[in-house]
Amino acid sequence: MGVLKIVEYSKTEFLIACASSHVRDGENVFGGTGMPLLAALLAKETHAPKSNLISEAGFIDARPREVPLSVADTRYYYGCSAAIGLIETLGFLLQAGRIDVGFLGAAQIDEYGNLNTSYIGPYDAPKVKLPGSGGGNDIASSAKRLIIMMAHDKRKFLKKLDYMTSPGYLDGPGAREKWSLVGGGPEVVITDMCQMDFDPDTKKIGLKSVHPGFTVQDIQDNVMFDLIIPDDVPTTEEPTQKQLDIMKKLDPKGIYLGKGG
Repeated sequence: MGVLKIVEYSKTEFLIACASSHVRDGENVFGGTGMPLLAALLAKETHAPKSNLISEAGFIDARPREVPLSVADTRYYYGCSAAIGLIETLGFLLQAGRIDVGFLGAAQIDEYGNLNTSYIGPYDAPKVKLPGSGGGNDIASSAKRLIIMMAHDKRKFLKKLDYMTSPGYLDGPGAREKWSLVGGGPEVVITDMCQMDFDPDTKKIGLKSVHPGFTVQDIQDNVMFDLIIPDDVPTTEEPTQKQLDIMKKLDPKGIYLGKGG
């Protein structure tokens, strides 16, 4: 009988592997930087070799040898098929509906997948000022689908946002169509506790899977709205050793993986 080998991974590596699984072969991907970038590159190295990584600054089919530090980092130049401008990328590609999937993060999210990256607290006297939209609203409005990655904290999962920076399903079914948004809206929310998706009829957020070490009750206790809970909630698949090895190859200095990587 062989010895069972335990695959060890960090929380960051788990999130990247989980997000990577949602990228499909042949898709145009807005990967950004940080964990979304590594997720997009990992997908290209494994199950989605024909996916096309696009930087907001205009690098098309990017194949960086070292992880870029920003969306305009010249490391994106290496092996890319084309380098166009920011306006062309956001206009001719994103707003024209040619981006299949975009990654976004958020400080707050509500039950319809609307996102806040602007400020925490009242508008006139915010407790915390955040970076704002950047290209977030463009991606949320125009990408065919969204993958949202964020830390899981009860204060982040609100019934009502302090401010809506980027649209999810707004106030429910038909709202995106009413406002002529090109994109299809959020598909999955990946946190360090679970995966969530959206009910096709109500457009409200529900539980898709629970990460190892957590329970359904843990998730319910850490959101501030009524979360849709299916009868059978699976456990999220853990990363493979192959995925972990590829991540370390992509980010050998641990810029995004951290010391654990």
